[in-house]
Amino acid sequence: MIRRGSRWIARLLLLSLMLFSAASFWWAAERIRQDPLLRPLIERSSDEFAAALERELAKSETGPGLEARLAVLLAEDPRNWIAIDAVTELAGLQNIALSPELNLGLETAREEDSGYLATAGACVMCFWDASSCSLSQALLCNAPVQMTPIGDLAGLSKAGISYVSGAEIDQLDLALSAIGLGATAAALSTGGTSLSVKAGAGLLKMARKMALIPPRLLNFLTDTARRGLRWDELARIDSLTDPARLLRPEVIRPAADLASDLGRISGRLAPSETLHLLRYIDGPGDARRLANASETLGRKALGTLEVIGKSRFMRAALRFGDEALALAAGLAGLLVSLASAIGAGLQSVLARSLRQALRAISR
Repeated sequence: MIRRGSRWIARLLLLSLMLFSAASFWWAAERIRQDPLLRPLIERSSDEFAAALERELAKSETGPGLEARLAVLLAEDPRNWIAIDAVTELAGLQNIALSPELNLGLETAREEDSGYLATAGACVMCFWDASSCSLSQALLCNAPVQMTPIGDLAGLSKAGISYVSGAEIDQLDLALSAIGLGATAAALSTGGTSLSVKAGAGLLKMARKMALIPPRLLNFLTDTARRGLRWDELARIDSLTDPARLLRPEVIRPAADLASDLGRISGRLAPSETLHLLRYIDGPGDARRLANASETLGRKALGTLEVIGKSRFMRAALRFGDEALALAAGLAGLLVSLASAIGAGLQSVLARSLRQALRAISR
């Protein structure tokens, strides 16, 4: 009798667990389905992101790992000195001493790449014509990035002339010029809050001339520019003084936000370092995470990205939301309770079969 009572209590507890797990699973799934703002993965705060990056870095920051990464960077042609200096600086921050052989290799490579005779002519061309300037030349020459409103005015004027004459219009340059000039005007009236947008738009124009924008990001920007421009306003004279009239705010906003994030990065890093980071940006999400990391970690974000790679870097910015954890817990509880119920049923069947067999033998 006691055994039978305890068995019923166990079954009742198992049934309660199953019902609770099913209800938890249904509640979490329904919330995620009904609310488009709820996502299984959500962005970490800046401090949480920085802490997650530190944990990822701790898995990869051994001396041999850093030296191996530097050896790969030194073997590239042309060498990317932003990445090399970032990893070398990271080694210093982590108190990792590089081998004498690697230090000698670094000095030799720097002399080869930054010698006056090797770069003088390239630096002159890079200064005057960004389209002839590779990122490596920009980094070695420290060429200034021209991001003034004059360039934006020229972009709008050129597009207006092309529109009136029927010539082909550079839609992306027009959109970035309008964003940059509009941000400049907004900064004058708001005390500078839009300067990051202006800086980012200028960097994108420079990066495009230097063919540094990754294909996926270029497709995103080009499509946004195509859909976000008001072509009927282009021929109006006041479009130069009121560039915001050229833009459809609801369409162009993702590109403006991306430009703002690039401006935030350039606020903590040099323009050439920001151009280097463009290779890791495929869309607004990547730009936002890199901006958050740059504002929190500064130049250390560069070395961290080079050492742990983009995929681990970007994953560190995300965590499971409460609804996702509830969904996982409910599913796990449901599976455990179902497995327990099946196990209990099999045990009962086996016990009954054994009793019947023993009775048959005893007869």
